[in-house]
Amino acid sequence: MRLVFVTQTVDADHPALAQTGDLLAALAERCERVDVLCGSVGRHDLPANVRFRTFGSRTKPGRGVRFEAALARSLRPRPDAILAHMVPTFLVLAAPLAKPARVPLLLWYTHWHASRSLRLATRLADRILSVDARSFPLDSAKVRGIGHAVDVERFAPARRVENGPLRLLALGRFARWKGYGTLLDGFGLAVADGLDATLEIRGPELSDDEHAHRAELDARVSGDPSLAGRVTLAPPVVRDEVPALLAGADALVSATEPRGSETLDKVVFEAAACGVPVVASNTALAEFLDDLPVSLRFRARDGRDLARALASLAAAGPETRVQVGAALRLRVEQGHSVDSWADAVVASVRELSPTPGVDSAGP
Repeated sequence: MRLVFVTQTVDADHPALAQTGDLLAALAERCERVDVLCGSVGRHDLPANVRFRTFGSRTKPGRGVRFEAALARSLRPRPDAILAHMVPTFLVLAAPLAKPARVPLLLWYTHWHASRSLRLATRLADRILSVDARSFPLDSAKVRGIGHAVDVERFAPARRVENGPLRLLALGRFARWKGYGTLLDGFGLAVADGLDATLEIRGPELSDDEHAHRAELDARVSGDPSLAGRVTLAPPVVRDEVPALLAGADALVSATEPRGSETLDKVVFEAAACGVPVVASNTALAEFLDDLPVSLRFRARDGRDLARALASLAAAGPETRVQVGAALRLRVEQGHSVDSWADAVVASVRELSPTPGVDSAGP
């Protein structure tokens, strides 16, 4: 099988897209060749059957011209499919060349924003892949939920020291919809009710608004005696350090607010792979977090309900938290591993391609 994979960049040091390398590595194990079209290539350790063509340019028209030229070369001989990663415009741009060549078009997309380009890409795509039907913002029969792609070997449980305060971690960009205000509300209430805990919030500031929000949170923490000394707002860590950061926490807390579709934050599943309990407000996580020895869900934008969930987690004790973490890791292994993700991609290509693995001379 030969696959064309279109993405923004391949770079193990990129703050938001480093995980793309995990996807490509898993696909490379299952394909004879993966041709990657991207704007730029940075650090990676991908195998030799992953080939790169870049379309980076200083101008938007220049990127478009280079994109079409790179794609045209990638279509000879004809691949089994084209997979556009997270950017619907890539699929739209690929369609004029892919459709006449009868190359199936797949889109991987998991985000709340339903842009005009996404609507057009949805009409043009042969298959849409997302974490879950609820993580794709449009209603389409083409959507297949295939889970997140977590490298369960990299994100693995670690032996943790259980004495001392409960160590809570929140990980993600300083966007307002991440719910850090609610997180501070609930944490402050829980501490006032007797919870012995610390909270570390780590993430990048990717826009001016996020920088301003980070400053607001800093001011709130420093001005509140119940938070100062217990809450740390820290800069992001490189991706290679994320597994150890997660594995060293007693729980990950996610207060992400609803935004149309239910964006399923990948860090939730990475923490679970590390055997770390996850306290979350996202209703789309109900199936993932239900039927556990302790209730880990709370109502969005409800600090008091978050305080209740944190108190329940603390009261459950270290042994129960270990049991919860083990159960969550098993759920990731079964439905959200990078291997299960890549298997599902390959299965979709085989369903769409009449003769998988057989190259033709092109259109």
